[in-house]
Amino acid sequence: MTHGLRDLRVIDFSMEIAGPYTTKLFADAGADVVKVEPSGGDPMRTWSASGADLKQEDGAFFRFLHTSKRSVVGAPSDPEILTLIEGADLVVESFAPGVIDGPALAERFPGLVVLSISGYGRSGPYASRPYTEFTIQAECGSIAGRGLPSQPPIVASGRITEWVGGTFAAVAALAAVQRARRSGQGEHIDFALLEVMNIASTTYADLMSSLAGRPEPKGPARTVEIPSIEPTQDGWVGFNTNSRQQYTDFLVLIERPDLLEDEEFGSIAGRWARMDEWNEIVRAFTTQHTTEEIVKRASLLRIPVAPVNHGKSVFDHPQFKERGVFVENPGGGFLQPRPSYLLNGANVRPLEPAPKCGEHSGRIEARAARAAGTSPQNARQTDLPLAGIRVLDATAWWAGPSSTQMLSTLGAEVIHLEAIQRLDGMRMTGGMFAGAADAWWEWSAIFLGANTNKLGLTLDLNRSEGIEIAKQLIAQCDIFVENFSPRVVEKFGLDWDTVHALNPRTLMVRMPAFGLSGPWRDNVGFAQTMEQMTGLAWLTGHVDDQPRIQRGPCDPLAGMHAAYASLVGLQERENTGEGVLLECTMVEGALNAASEQLVEYSAYGNILQREGNRAPHAAPQGVYACRGEEQWLALSIVTDAQWLALVEELGNPEWATADVLASREGRREAHDRLDDELGRWSADRDLESTVDALVARGIPAAPVLLGTRASFHPQMQARGFFEEVTHPSVGTHPMTTVPFRFASRGADPWLRSPAPTLGEHNREVLSRILGLDDAAIDALEASEVIGTHPKGM
Repeated sequence: MTHGLRDLRVIDFSMEIAGPYTTKLFADAGADVVKVEPSGGDPMRTWSASGADLKQEDGAFFRFLHTSKRSVVGAPSDPEILTLIEGADLVVESFAPGVIDGPALAERFPGLVVLSISGYGRSGPYASRPYTEFTIQAECGSIAGRGLPSQPPIVASGRITEWVGGTFAAVAALAAVQRARRSGQGEHIDFALLEVMNIASTTYADLMSSLAGRPEPKGPARTVEIPSIEPTQDGWVGFNTNSRQQYTDFLVLIERPDLLEDEEFGSIAGRWARMDEWNEIVRAFTTQHTTEEIVKRASLLRIPVAPVNHGKSVFDHPQFKERGVFVENPGGGFLQPRPSYLLNGANVRPLEPAPKCGEHSGRIEARAARAAGTSPQNARQTDLPLAGIRVLDATAWWAGPSSTQMLSTLGAEVIHLEAIQRLDGMRMTGGMFAGAADAWWEWSAIFLGANTNKLGLTLDLNRSEGIEIAKQLIAQCDIFVENFSPRVVEKFGLDWDTVHALNPRTLMVRMPAFGLSGPWRDNVGFAQTMEQMTGLAWLTGHVDDQPRIQRGPCDPLAGMHAAYASLVGLQERENTGEGVLLECTMVEGALNAASEQLVEYSAYGNILQREGNRAPHAAPQGVYACRGEEQWLALSIVTDAQWLALVEELGNPEWATADVLASREGRREAHDRLDDELGRWSADRDLESTVDALVARGIPAAPVLLGTRASFHPQMQARGFFEEVTHPSVGTHPMTTVPFRFASRGADPWLRSPAPTLGEHNREVLSRILGLDDAAIDALEASEVIGTHPKGM
């Protein structure tokens, strides 16, 4: 029987999505999660994004988020709740500032880990600022870069910030808890959604700008991918062409190989400059074929492709059906995505129904208080949680590297594996600097941003010598992570049976796009593909436009699901002495993030639709142009009290005082009128002073800021989110760290070293870990099994 996290107890005060998804990940792994609710219950119990009549029952979305948890009613200061905290390993809270003092709680109960999740973090000048997920996306740089220049910038819908945030937060929390159980050192984790969405949804735009010399922006910063989501005879199909080979194959697919001679179309900038012409060419083909026909043809050419699903059609996908991805909610009534990873081919625990409000009050078994521990402020040692863990990182692009980067930042020794014959594909995005910089493959912003704190090793795995060295390294590692397509790693002879034989204690983490089984097993997929396939793209985009990809969040989302699974695997090894196989399917992580629209359809038969910048839980919500060029105000009204405050700021105009606008439902129905009136009001106003005035009244508002300027944001500067890093090829630049702060670390930096240059640590790794002498290493270099310069460049 899998042990998982059965020894852990989590006390969960959090609301909305980010905190509950954090604790759902703990519950799915076997932890005892006790949800503490106010007497009226968590408001999410009565929530339905489609406005379904719940008939006084708990909503399907709440039941999904709180599967396998228990519920008690109480407040943080109640004696019985404090008794629960005394015997707990982790407390998770997302209260407004001043309700609970997370650092003080961690000090009061030495050895306890407290995770505080908030929009801007608990420190810094913005700590008390009102926010919603929408205004966080505006402020972090996400919204500004998405959409057509002819339209207002557009949010990544589905409250994706909270899903990504919950996944990152779970990794930080579990790592800290595991350290606390070993050493007694407690922790306060100050987690900021602003920072997590800057990582997940700006694709390191600030670093790219810094590499380019901080050019002044010219016109709208927003763009869309070309090709991406295209109309078909019966719906929409999604592509991405991240490599030159994929672009070439795409031209074959649309029966226009002659366009290879058009070098302008061969570049992203060229296609953007001739977008109308390009779209006409592509859609002349796609609209003459069904989605299914195009998907089959593109898959044969190994082009990343997917149908653009919505909340209904996603259930019909053959890959999901064959793999049994959707399971009956344990309380009955609807289907939901299963947990995002498999441990030795199965979920860690059987799922249990979500609790009724207060169902377990007075019935939670007492646990012995922790052994005498250390509070964060009095930590006797400052080792990072994963110190002493070694990882061989055979991943590429962004999802895999983001996972292993988190492990390295938390203290693991991570060896990033490439080959001079086949570089990490993300390095190729440095090609925009070709001609302007030597070693342009070292200039990829995403590679530089996602591979800090790692060692760099090259090995040609198409050579027997390279495979033999890889096997020797795996035998010396705690974790082996790979995200090749399944057929490739098996061709190398590095399957689970081989890895387990090399070292029975080694964990193998596999990150296939679609899984190790099923008809799509060997299909290629990237973040864009996941957004298209799961419904996230279906919800993103203006109503009068088309579905748009969210541009990136599914990469670090997959990465953090894999990092979390790795920590669960380490815990399982601690309990059994044996390594485990972890299958962390990229698309299944994305399905969990898309779960709201999936359970809305399965439970109530309602298909959620694109709403542009609007959302079911807020009204009005949108971006409104202020005086000047590209001066956009993001405004999000969630409560009726916030609406009344806005009406006062507007000067109590007659149109705003209508009784029908007193409720969110009424404002939703009148949203067109509200947008018109608010647009007129904002048009001649200064953006900065307007935001200040709204925030002073407790209204969630923010400027729509450019991701290219994120390192200058006063809140991110105050929290030290960016750190200056010097790289031997590109020089010194600000780079993102992690979206949380450990109290025990104070102002200690997170970034210990820059991303490695190609093969930078070949000699160190091969000599220190494997004991090879200089002559042996020289021979490997001479035969190009290893190297430091790309072959053929």
